[in-house]
Amino acid sequence: MEKKTAFAKAGEKAPLIWGLGFGILFGFLLHKGGVTKYDVIVGQLLLIDHTVLKVMLSAIVTGMLGIYLMKTLGWVKLSPKSGSLGINVIGGLIFGVGFGVLGYCPGTIAGAIGNGYLDALVGGLPGIWIGAGLFAAIYHKVRDGILKKGHFGDITFPGLFKVNDWVVVIPTATIIVLILVWMERSGL
Repeated sequence: MEKKTAFAKAGEKAPLIWGLGFGILFGFLLHKGGVTKYDVIVGQLLLIDHTVLKVMLSAIVTGMLGIYLMKTLGWVKLSPKSGSLGINVIGGLIFGVGFGVLGYCPGTIAGAIGNGYLDALVGGLPGIWIGAGLFAAIYHKVRDGILKKGHFGDITFPGLFKVNDWVVVIPTATIIVLILVWMERSGL
């Protein structure tokens, strides 16, 4: 068997390094956008502060355009995971309960911990570990039951409509940008 060179080993770590770098950048941008603050998150839940919605819509447009550009250029290959109504309902409930109880989502917990917020460190991080552990413990029992209910496979909108990705991406990005412009102009 052939030994791997240090260069080959470093190449295997490149995705992890890129992921760490983008994670740090994402956390920094969450902080700069103000969405790592408990008051901003609670304001969004009370529908009086739309900062989180604006940041997330901006991230969706940026990520969507970026990933489909990289796909078009052949830099990445997308492998969507199959989904179901059961997965979405269970995931939404777990996410929603944690979000409602603590006022953070997993991304903002990481950003808040990075900012030194103890509530995120003491409540959020253990909450993520406990929730993930409990789900892992029951996964084999629910995998073929409730998680398969309403199974819709790995279909994407371009696949569903049988069109080029950009036929869906460009109008979707345009609509989101128009919503963001409308929100800014209306003072939301």
